[in-house]
Amino acid sequence: MAHLSQSLYSAARPKFPYPGSCGQGIYRQKLTWSRFPVILRCASTESLTSLTQNNAAEIELKHLVSQHGWDVRRLNRDDEDEIRRVSLVQAEAFHIPLALFNDFFFMFFQAEVLSALLYKLKNSPPDRYACLVAEQTSQPETSSSSSVVGVVDVTAQTESSVLCHFPGVEEYLYVSGLAVSKAQRRKKMASTLLKACDILCYLWGFKLLALRAYEDDAAARNLYSNAGYSVVETDPLWTSTWIGRKRRVLMTKRFS
Repeated sequence: MAHLSQSLYSAARPKFPYPGSCGQGIYRQKLTWSRFPVILRCASTESLTSLTQNNAAEIELKHLVSQHGWDVRRLNRDDEDEIRRVSLVQAEAFHIPLALFNDFFFMFFQAEVLSALLYKLKNSPPDRYACLVAEQTSQPETSSSSSVVGVVDVTAQTESSVLCHFPGVEEYLYVSGLAVSKAQRRKKMASTLLKACDILCYLWGFKLLALRAYEDDAAARNLYSNAGYSVVETDPLWTSTWIGRKRRVLMTKRFS
């Protein structure tokens, strides 16, 4: 369990005239790992096969993936500025602009994103949750947190609505919060982040990745399809007709 600076919790709860809510989540079942540190520049599924021999269950990689000009690694839990930067990238990607008081509500939204991230970092075992960040390959080793321009969350889950499609599978990795800075989009960063999810799935010994996308988001669905995901379920029609929310599709990627 990670110990995070109290100053970050203060940042996650700014003093506004009106209170905001904070997202939370719970992740279970910590696995037992033997530590076998290896420092690599990048990795691929094929090159990792030999490294997982000799009971090496967990491998520490400097970068999970390095391709298309992007490096992907795990978030530095001890870097407060980097944690704030990650929350900003996700908030900017998912915030829906409002006609009035947009800046005010954006601050609330970013505070919620930061609070949820801090909760997961503090309460999730490192082998059940990972926040992956992307930065340009050309960045020097001493680059600041501002070099982080992409992020994705990967969480071990056991949701029955997903596992019912895969008899015999007991758990899977859920991919969420995929966000890329606006200035860096259409440069294959999202594809590189998804590739890093594949590598992490392999390292942790999982056989299934899952994610959800809006049914009418053709760009996102094409991205996931090109990364090897396929649709296995669509939200019932009544969710959009009666509740008035956008329908989603469940997409999965299975490894043999």
